[in-house]
Amino acid sequence: MIHFEGIRDFPLPPEAVFAKLGDAGFLVGCLKDAEEVTEKGPDRAVWKLQPGLSFVRTKLDITMDITDRSPVTRVNVKLFSRGIGATATVQAVLNIEPASSGSVVRWSADVSELTGLLKLVPKGLISSTAHKIIDDTWSEVGKQMAPVE
Repeated sequence: MIHFEGIRDFPLPPEAVFAKLGDAGFLVGCLKDAEEVTEKGPDRAVWKLQPGLSFVRTKLDITMDITDRSPVTRVNVKLFSRGIGATATVQAVLNIEPASSGSVVRWSADVSELTGLLKLVPKGLISSTAHKIIDDTWSEVGKQMAPVE
């Protein structure tokens, strides 16, 4: 299993942060490389993505499901990707807490399953590629949640 975690601060109250992070449609809109979005709703988003692995030439079909929400405090997300000869499942938890300047999100994600060709890829390569996608996505989430003045 590959594990990721981090903390992000937002200048908005927990209710506003929860509304955005609990919306699969909003989250897929924060992915720079998402292509061919075929479903974009509050509970589910479906799209294609060209992974940042040079030896993977196919686009991945990705489904994001919001699997659980605890009002204002927690969002659970499941991502399932499928490509030619491989699948991956990621489970993520976003915990939202009030902070003096808005909200803090403590998040964690685990790659719970890799099948096929992805099992052969070194974990370090998967981890570094995932870190770039995660960092880019959080940056875009921050931009889209910036208060309007």
